[in-house]
This record gives sequence, structure tokens and C-alpha cells, in this order.
Amino acid sequence: MQPMEMQICSINSGSNGNCYYVGNDRDAVLIDAGISCRETEKRMKKKGLDMSRVKAIFISHEHGDHIKGLTTLANRYYLPVYITPKTANNGARLIRHLSHSFTQDEPVRIGSLSVTPFVKQHDAIDPHSFIISSGDITIGVFTDIGTVCDKLVHYFKQCHAAFLETNYDEEMLENGPYPVHLKNRIRGDQGHLSNKQALDLFIQHRPPFMSHLILSHLSKENNEPQRAADLFVPHARDVDIIVASRYEATETISIKAGNHTGNEQPALKSKALQLGLFN
Repeated sequence: MQPMEMQICSINSGSNGNCYYVGNDRDAVLIDAGISCRETEKRMKKKGLDMSRVKAIFISHEHGDHIKGLTTLANRYYLPVYITPKTANNGARLIRHLSHSFTQDEPVRIGSLSVTPFVKQHDAIDPHSFIISSGDITIGVFTDIGTVCDKLVHYFKQCHAAFLETNYDEEMLENGPYPVHLKNRIRGDQGHLSNKQALDLFIQHRPPFMSHLILSHLSKENNEPQRAADLFVPHARDVDIIVASRYEATETISIKAGNHTGNEQPALKSKALQLGLFN
């Protein structure tokens, strides 16, 4: 019997748009649709991902970098959109005829996948993060989070791989050009996770079976891919550390239950491959 396997890919990650693909050999979901339909299709095709496998889109919150391409994408493929009523009512461009509600901590079955939403801390009307499971494998999508709460820790501990926000470097933000009120919003409990906050979560709560961590939603002005990677790699041990780009998709990554890729020095190798996307 072939081992259970899932495929994940960051289609785009950053304030210019967010979209994450998670699936198996039969079914997939997109978490957020923050870039255009055309660009989503192009990037998925380039990475060998088939839109026919996508069975639903889950929306984390109503900010434009998470819903910009939603209406066109959902209508073109007639995809159900899972979104809370508060989020739907707060996003004027969201489509109603394909919308389905979800409830925090209650799994939603999408074909052979199970998607569990949970409430997160962010300056949106009703924001949620998600874990996606297939068989014994669980993937987390944890971005746009102001603070590490008990729920995040609970679900992070279940993940074989996770997209984890590393939005800003604390020193770069403090010394950067943003006005004080915006700096305070970003580093506040309803804003974003810093590199250090994300690293503390990783060091303290990663499960022993985690094989991949994808550093996500990096700020263009207040972070650097190399800086974020360099912070994590010394603590990675057998976890591949990958930096998601705001300019193109990552490689499609295969996740197997209880199995690492087996590469020699996997974290260092992944860092070198992914940082090439930013050159």
C-alpha cells in the first residue's frame, strides 16, 4: 500500500495577496484567494497542480489581500466558498450564491479532506485559521495572527507541516519608515506575528513528527527572507524550513505521515532553494 501523502503549495504569500493550496491525490482546498484568478491558474499549472482537484475555498477574513480574486475564481469553477456570516457581510464583493458558513472548532468535510477552523487574534471582523487533515496527516495555515494563543498552540501541535506567519523583524519594524500608529498596529495583539514570536512557538510546541515549516506573509518593508530563514535554521533539526514568496509560488511539497524527505541537512537545502525565488 502506498503511504498516505498530501501536497501543499504557497501560491502567494504577503500583503500583496495570499493563497495556499492543500490537498491529496483526489481533493484539495484553497485557503484564501488574494491574487487574481488568472494568476492563481497560471501558478498552479506551473507547479503541476490541477484546479479540477480543488473542491472549495476557505476564507480566513475579509481583508483585500485574502479575497481579491475570490469572486472570479469561485464563479469560474463554481466552487463553494466557506466563510463566516460576519466576514461575508463585511466584504461587499463576496458572492452569496456559493457561500457556506462554518463554525469554529467544528470540522468541515470536503471530499476526503477535513478542514477545521478556529478563531485567531487579528484586526478583522471574524478571523479564523485552519488545519486541513487527510488520513493521519494534518497541515496548518496560520497567518495574520497578532498573538500566540492557546488555540494556536493546540492546533500547531497537530501539524506535520504548517504555513506559519513570520511577518516582521522587530528591529526592522522599530527602525523602519512606518508611522508609530502603524508600527503599533502591526506588533499589537490584533496585528501580526514577528519572526521571534513565530520562532518561540516553533521551538516550544512543534510536534516530533513535523517535517516542514513554511515561513509566510513576510513584510516587504519590515522583514527579509534571509533574515527570517537564518533565525529558524539553527533550531530546525530535521524540519525543512522554507520561505514563501510574495512574487511566485513555492515548489509543491509532498508531506507523508511519519516520514521526512530524508535529504541530508534538509533545512539548509530548503532554505537555499526557496530564497532563490526572491533574487
